Amino acid sequence: MESSLAILAAIFGLGTTELVVILIILLVLFGGAKLPGLAKGLGQSIKEFKKATTEEEKEASKPDEEKKVAPKDSHEKN
Repeated sequence: MESSLAILAAIFGLGTTELVVILIILLVLFGGAKLPGLAKGLGQSIKEFKKATTEEEKEASKPDEEKKVAPKDSHEKN
């Protein structure tokens, strides 16, 4: 499996030099102590996004009769 930097490079067409410059700028802006926390938060966000899209794809692939539809509230006023 490719590293996340390689994936970003492929998506945005960035070379090694550009990635190094971006990492240096991040280091200067946030400092060395906060970078691991930022990377962890970004990783968790990506994980949640993938999980949500997978669940959405599974829901969309179900036939209509299998999909659960929430019943309307009978106490609803018109």
